[in-house]
Amino acid sequence: MHDALIPGKRIWFFATGTGFAPFASLLRDPQTYEDYDEIIITHTCRTAGELTYGAELIENLKKDEMMIELLGEENLAKIRYYPTTTREESPKMGRITDLMRSGEVFTDLSVEPINPDTDRAMVCGNLAFNLEIKDLLEGYGLEEGANSKPAQYVVEKAFLD
Repeated sequence: MHDALIPGKRIWFFATGTGFAPFASLLRDPQTYEDYDEIIITHTCRTAGELTYGAELIENLKKDEMMIELLGEENLAKIRYYPTTTREESPKMGRITDLMRSGEVFTDLSVEPINPDTDRAMVCGNLAFNLEIKDLLEGYGLEEGANSKPAQYVVEKAFLD
């Protein structure tokens, strides 16, 4: 998926449910850390239990001696995890799309809103989510990329939850 993106400063991984899985390999890929100064992973699920996989993966990645040696602690520190739930009570409630529209996600993370000059995004979730995120990203001025024509965001079409 890296080949479909042009260089940027910050990468956003937007996932729902099991859509987190493709990002697991990207978090283990040294190129991710070479290409971006900041990695923000949003993971939206119905219940807090569904967030466990992503949270544990990131936590274990940051503790794994082999990964620390391969990627470097300073690179692993670039990862910012932003989990939300839509049905069950959790520290952060709401659909990421709604939190983007309101600006709350940017306030919570103390980052500027998505900018086509600096931000890149990868999206993986259910079809409705993918379409909604595409609309939002295009509203920020990002263009969808492909290996044949890299741009600012890509959608994983083969992995739907």
